[in-house]
Amino acid sequence: MKYNKLVRDKIPEIIKQKGKVPITHIADDEEYWQKLKEKLKEEVDEFLKDNKEEELADILEIIYAICDFKKIDKQELEIRRKKKAEKRGSFKNKIILDETK
Repeated sequence: MKYNKLVRDKIPEIIKQKGKVPITHIADDEEYWQKLKEKLKEEVDEFLKDNKEEELADILEIIYAICDFKKIDKQELEIRRKKKAEKRGSFKNKIILDETK
């Protein structure tokens, strides 16, 4: 079966333990960035379909991988998130903007 997708680091070993042979390669930076974006979309789609916490955790794992790859400090990202929430609010009040006049 062909996949051509980014997988977690231990997946090849898990495949071997099941008696199968994983065919893999190490992505260069360009391919890795593309596959990270594809994986983020895949995980978001799975969360939207299933609404499971596990899928939300997968999204967070991909976000952390993107931070590492793009050299974005996770704490700095959290500070930015908080600043934006302070300035523009968060989504806790469930406000839907219907239109403006």
